[in-house]
Amino acid sequence: MTSSKKTFFKIPGGRSDANLPFADLIALVKRLGFDLRTKGSHHIFSKDGVREILNLQSKDGMAKPYQVKQVRNVILRYKLGDYDDA
Repeated sequence: MTSSKKTFFKIPGGRSDANLPFADLIALVKRLGFDLRTKGSHHIFSKDGVREILNLQSKDGMAKPYQVKQVRNVILRYKLGDYDDA
């Protein structure tokens, strides 16, 4: 199982929000088809058909819990990520 697939399965439960490597979250969001633009330490993701913009930052190599929650909400709201996509 790929790292982004493992991350995809961790996010919906919400139990790993504070324990998710930033690189894994970035890889998942890219795998879900979001376009990345970087401005300083901000990784800004957008995708056609998704109104929200995801602005992600690392804290000591880990994803910030509230940003993991934002990614989860976008995945669930837009029904992104057929298991084969992750």
